[in-house]
Amino acid sequence: MLDTQLTSSLSYKLFRADQVRENEAEAAAQSGCDMFTLMQRAGGAVFEQCQSLFANSDVYLILLGQGNNAGDGYITALNAKKAGKKVHVCAIEPDRVLEGDAGTAQKQWLDAGGSIKPFDVGLIEKADVVIDALLGTGINSYIRNEFADVIDAINDSSTPVVSIDVPSGLDANTGQSLGRCVQADVTVTFVGIKPGLVTGAGKQSCGKLVYADLEIGKAFQTLAKASATLLNIEHFKGMGPRDVHSHKGTYGRLLCVGGNRGTAGAIRLAGEAALRSGAGMVRVYTHEASTIQVSAGRPELMVTSSHLDDALAWASCVVIGPGLGQDEWSQSVFTSVLKHCQSENKPIVIDADALNLLCKQSTAYTLEHCVLTPHAGEAGRLLGVSVEDVESDRFNYARQCSQRYHAVCVLKGAGTLIDNEKKTWVCRHGNPGMATAGSGDVLSGILGALMAQGLSVDIAAKYGVVLHAKAGDDIAQLYGQRGMIASDLFDAVRALINQ
Repeated sequence: MLDTQLTSSLSYKLFRADQVRENEAEAAAQSGCDMFTLMQRAGGAVFEQCQSLFANSDVYLILLGQGNNAGDGYITALNAKKAGKKVHVCAIEPDRVLEGDAGTAQKQWLDAGGSIKPFDVGLIEKADVVIDALLGTGINSYIRNEFADVIDAINDSSTPVVSIDVPSGLDANTGQSLGRCVQADVTVTFVGIKPGLVTGAGKQSCGKLVYADLEIGKAFQTLAKASATLLNIEHFKGMGPRDVHSHKGTYGRLLCVGGNRGTAGAIRLAGEAALRSGAGMVRVYTHEASTIQVSAGRPELMVTSSHLDDALAWASCVVIGPGLGQDEWSQSVFTSVLKHCQSENKPIVIDADALNLLCKQSTAYTLEHCVLTPHAGEAGRLLGVSVEDVESDRFNYARQCSQRYHAVCVLKGAGTLIDNEKKTWVCRHGNPGMATAGSGDVLSGILGALMAQGLSVDIAAKYGVVLHAKAGDDIAQLYGQRGMIASDLFDAVRALINQ
């Protein structure tokens, strides 16, 4: 979840940590303030969030490292002390005199009668809230043992944790844990939202993400170019009203290909999702053993297990992959579909087993209007790397995937990424309840339906991902995350696409 204290477009832009470090001083100067003023605003913003989210907290534990992040922590401690809170300040090196603005903040804390103690694990349980100011955005190597021990103690506790700018031990650009990483309840990040805070494991580590521009956002935005953009449902106006004189052919002819023996449900979910997303006609090409299971209970789906060439010629857009398998039948169908879409320049969504077949023949096809929808494991196979590699730097591998296959890559997961070789977008919606069988099949059907209705590949990918994720959030809000199944999304998608 992202809260923002700024209503401009900056709250939807992502900036690398180095961009913030390189430009914040100039942005501050252009905004009529200095860096210590920024530090004071940062500490004030953290304390304000603590007051808002943990209103009854009287005992604060501030855990400090040595850099500017520690300076923010000292200012937070000062604010808490002035408000009458009991404040314990513990530093990794309690006798170290800090330099620069952090040193000024440290001196102000001491001059106010504060003390600096070594870390005491017992203080965590006595505190109502822990402020994590151990490590900032400058860290890019595995953390030292003395920090790791404190982070372990924080994570073993049930005391709420507020991280300053970034959870300590998290790479702010990639979201990768650098050996150990604080699992925060709240992260207050400053000036620019960092990419690693909004996707993959980084999104989990941040908890509730709060953004504060420290009153230099406008100036900063003129100095730094965003590396990616956050998307939510409000960014899309919807499909608009249908023409009175339109007919089913007006809204596309989508062919969904998959559903091998024993996996009919996957292609059925994709086909029905496409219908619920507004596709005019949906035909399913499936294994002969799956035709009854696909058509039963959903007569609006046209189902066939023969004459694939005719079905391809009929279609204006194709989805291939859900339940496809990788046997001889699958490979034959896959080859026919991709050859047709390449020769006819036809839009295609490639998902699931079709991605696994694609990575074995990556040089055989050039598809101009194509969306790939891998999860981390499939992306790893497409690129010849491990799942761990992909999850350690999701932005990088989403871009590599889109560039290698000259397609829009939808890298699924917490904070799904959409990359079109030039730009990257991150979906703000979605929840763990959607980690259930068939959810990806529903997404493929939505994407295919939007492309069949004439949306460009880029727009369909962005809108489709957001629709799918927001539908999951709406269902979770009504019934909870546990027990959500893929077909629960149909009504929610239908409602959203008609708004």
